[in-house]
Amino acid sequence: MGSKRLYRSRKNKVLCGVCGGIGEYLVVDPVMIRLIWILLMVFQTWRHLFHVFTGASLIGGSIAIYILAAVIIPKNPDEERD
Repeated sequence: MGSKRLYRSRKNKVLCGVCGGIGEYLVVDPVMIRLIWILLMVFQTWRHLFHVFTGASLIGGSIAIYILAAVIIPKNPDEERD
């Protein structure tokens, strides 16, 4: 039995496949991951503290984290190519 690895999804993707890959890894619907990501991005109660300590807006920080995840997490080599 192989180890479970996190990959970006090639078939459940909207932008880069990060949320689709996380959904596949956690065995949940990727739409739920996308909704949670958006809710955390918009409605976090510590939004002010994030801005004070990082100097970045919460939405900008969340987008930066998404882009970083898209760069770090590899595409799934087992799924069909686009």
